Amino acid sequence: MTAPALFFGHPRFQEPDLTEILRTQGPESAWREAFRRHGPQAPNQVQGDFAVAFSPAPGKIFMAVDRFARHSLCYRIEDASTLLVAARADEVAASPLSIDMQAIHDYFHFHVIPAPRTIFQQVLRLPAAHYGLFQKEQLTVAPYWVPRFTSADPADFSALKEEFLDILHSSVQSQCHDSGQTGCFLSGGTDSSTVAGVLSRHLGEGVPTYSIGFDAEGYDEMAYARIAARHFKTRHHEYYVTPEDLVQGIPRVAAYYDQPFGNSSALPGFYCAQQARQDGIQRLLAGDGGDELFGGNSRYAKQKLFHAYTRLPSALRRGLLEPLAPLFNRLPLVRKLGSYIDQARIPMPDRITAYGLLEQIGTENIFSEQIFSQFSPLASRTLERTVWRETGEADFVNQMLAYDWRFTLAENDLPKVCGTSALAGIEVGFPLLDERLVDFSLKLPPHYKVNGLKLRWFFKEALRGFLPDEIITKQKHGFGLPFGVWVLRHPPLHRLAESSLQQLAERGLIRPAFVDRLLQQYLPAHPGFYGEMVWILLMLEQWFQAHANHYQFTPSD
Repeated sequence: MTAPALFFGHPRFQEPDLTEILRTQGPESAWREAFRRHGPQAPNQVQGDFAVAFSPAPGKIFMAVDRFARHSLCYRIEDASTLLVAARADEVAASPLSIDMQAIHDYFHFHVIPAPRTIFQQVLRLPAAHYGLFQKEQLTVAPYWVPRFTSADPADFSALKEEFLDILHSSVQSQCHDSGQTGCFLSGGTDSSTVAGVLSRHLGEGVPTYSIGFDAEGYDEMAYARIAARHFKTRHHEYYVTPEDLVQGIPRVAAYYDQPFGNSSALPGFYCAQQARQDGIQRLLAGDGGDELFGGNSRYAKQKLFHAYTRLPSALRRGLLEPLAPLFNRLPLVRKLGSYIDQARIPMPDRITAYGLLEQIGTENIFSEQIFSQFSPLASRTLERTVWRETGEADFVNQMLAYDWRFTLAENDLPKVCGTSALAGIEVGFPLLDERLVDFSLKLPPHYKVNGLKLRWFFKEALRGFLPDEIITKQKHGFGLPFGVWVLRHPPLHRLAESSLQQLAERGLIRPAFVDRLLQQYLPAHPGFYGEMVWILLMLEQWFQAHANHYQFTPSD
């Protein structure tokens, strides 16, 4: 039996004597004692970011990742008595490499490959807030923590505000490991501005902050970052990403990840972290998590509107409105009502991605028949539905938040920030994901998160007077990338995209005719929407070139 000893992150043990063991003897001794006391539930006694794998006793291997999987653990059962574990999927993949075709579909659906699957057959990844226990030739993987929302009215706003601010200041302070080397990402949004402001209160004026801009209409939000920087008197740094930066950076970022990763904000994040590293900064604090804990994403209000439809009497919905929906869709004055009914009748969580790229283009138009037959589109939906059901009887808003804790944070945004920051040589901290804030959010009433259609109502009201008014009222944008627009305007970037997509077609994964339609018809018509498809294809091919350039799929037709 392979007996790994892997200890990543910054665990905070809740039992004082374990904290002392951690300080004096190191993480292995502390984790071994925690497992001796609590068994597989030991991670519930630990806060902070962590991933661990060790043998607590002969014949056993235990592994676990934190609530948001800020560190990854991948594994493969090599034979009945051997479990291989590593931080990266490519470190435990068998040779020769074998690609999991279901993972390919997952990548197109999610733009990442969510746990437990990886790009490699037989290599799995431990989902967020899960443990694995390998003993007696059997592997058990299960959650050790599932969010349970306990909010109850009436709520005392003043008391909750005071508690929230105390936790917020403590969480930011705890993430500042070295005051002379810590800075902040600063997009100008509510979350990053809050972290920068609290850190400035803790360290004083001159906290280094880093922002990314784009010289493209509708994408650049540097003005808001400047407002926050002036308000909190930070030492602000700006970098404007160019199309040429993408040409240079895309192969490097794609190659760094252990499997295909299609979040288009990864490149801006990398250049932001790289700028900080060049300035001698060793650690950056990020604002990720605020939207998902406190109800800040615009889709929460949108889906809440659709959810209202399900509360109408069934006789009205099924007996009148739904039969008339096709007629509404043909009449200009009530077409929006028909579209509303069509969308509202799709059950959650399917409705979240019902109008995504795959649905608009058609999976069968992308892949050849041979490739299409090797995966099940339903499997991606099944994973989403499973996560959706885990919150049980939670309020609709809270269900959406918990869903995003898995798919937006653990599978997408955090790997983006952690991966690109590590590539740049920067350590990153997420104070808004402190367990104390997470637990605090669990008890907030749902209408304190999305109040009517007002997003993150409590968070903004609690910080009113601390954040500039312009930051509180702005619409969230972040480091969005004008990739589709640039592909059309910048010949070297267009050549990189076109050649990558053609090479992916030559591998036999996608139809050559689809590449032609995408670049010649879809992209020019809607560069913002279809640029995302070009991006995920480009990053997929660039990953193959770095990790499995020899790999060929069934020839496409």
